[in-house]
Amino acid sequence: MNQSNTSATGESELHITNPSDGTSVGSAAITGEREIRALVQGAREAFPAWRATAPAQRGRALRAAARALAEHEGEVADLHHRETGRDLEGALGGVRAAVDTLLQYSELAPVHRGRSLLGPGTALDVMRPEPRGVAAIVTPWNDPVAVSAGLIGAALAMGNTVVHKPSERCPHLGALLGAVLGEHLPAGVLATVTGGAREGEMLVASTEIDLVAHVGSTHAGERIARSVALTGAHLVRENGGNDALIVDAGVPVQWAAEQAAIGAFTNSGQICTSVERIFVHRDVAEAFIDALAAEAERWTAEGRVVPLVDERMRESVHDQVRGAVDRGARALVGGAVPEGAGSAYPATVLVDVTPEMTVMREETFGPVAPVMVVADFAEALDRASADEYGLSASVLTPRLDHAHEAIDRLAVGTVKVNHVFGGAPGGAAEPRGRSGAGFGYGPELLDEMSTMKVAHLEAIPGME
Repeated sequence: MNQSNTSATGESELHITNPSDGTSVGSAAITGEREIRALVQGAREAFPAWRATAPAQRGRALRAAARALAEHEGEVADLHHRETGRDLEGALGGVRAAVDTLLQYSELAPVHRGRSLLGPGTALDVMRPEPRGVAAIVTPWNDPVAVSAGLIGAALAMGNTVVHKPSERCPHLGALLGAVLGEHLPAGVLATVTGGAREGEMLVASTEIDLVAHVGSTHAGERIARSVALTGAHLVRENGGNDALIVDAGVPVQWAAEQAAIGAFTNSGQICTSVERIFVHRDVAEAFIDALAAEAERWTAEGRVVPLVDERMRESVHDQVRGAVDRGARALVGGAVPEGAGSAYPATVLVDVTPEMTVMREETFGPVAPVMVVADFAEALDRASADEYGLSASVLTPRLDHAHEAIDRLAVGTVKVNHVFGGAPGGAAEPRGRSGAGFGYGPELLDEMSTMKVAHLEAIPGME
């Protein structure tokens, strides 16, 4: 998803600039190695008491924290906007989603059930979930409040203590979130580490960590996985995607173009499930491409394309676009770095792309819609399936049989039919391939945050 971007003004702090205009947001002190160890030890010491706290009481604490976050929603959203460039409406929506998620886990965890086993009538056999211990939670910048609240809320609700490392792209936001939530939790139950990849690696490599949950780039996730393999901690990770959109014959072309634009350009494509590759049936290709190009022009003209998180991210996106054009692709709309301060990039539509181009093989994480024309639905499925990632995919089709075939064949965690961002709350999925592993949200996340114990209980024969 994201890569390290902010530059340190020294070895002891990060300097953050506003992606909209390049002005300074401020500097944040990096947490030192000794302090990281102390925070982890504090979480370890707080764990027994928090684990012993009644689940209903833990739920009440989370509800109080959720209410506090709701009271600070304007302040949190504004800081989100200034650090990451997310539009205020989208930032506020993320904060409100975070509140809802905290409330959800505050209610779900106390009723999270074990199971009874069918043993002899003279004995009792049960399975019960228990917290894992100290959780290291490492979160991204593109939806930082909602993602962090989900992982933190589920971990705390199940009785774990948490050390949270927010992205180095939004350290002030991470510190504010920790302060708002932590006000309603016992000391040591929730701590925040500020820093970049080095600090994240120190945290997840600690032998005092029992659980690691990571949402972020595939590169970072794979490094974390290698580190955690040495400690034995349980790992949950949702990483980058290279999500395909299939546009079948017979769809309403204008609607399909609007769906493609939403999928590719929302938050400037800085969403893990953004549309990254488009395969369109030749019967509707010409009209679809014209309509998508018009959508791209409209999104840019209306100011709906927010700036990329920083200039380094913009350079990465533009490198992929430039590389595709150098190899024969055409940018029908966009594809040029605009003048002025900040890190804006226009909605871009590429045609004449080929599968070996980087823009088709790797996650772009920018407002870029590369379109490849295919002969039929079967070819679209083949092209969409030829990928190392496995996060999600979308299919626009009027045919139920094609929808079922796509659901069956696409090796991804989530398949969305006729809505690029569709899905009911709690629809947890497991990413595949280089996109990660484990449930990162929904009720199933409570299972990731706990471990199951089996107990067999029976009386000594002949004794009352």
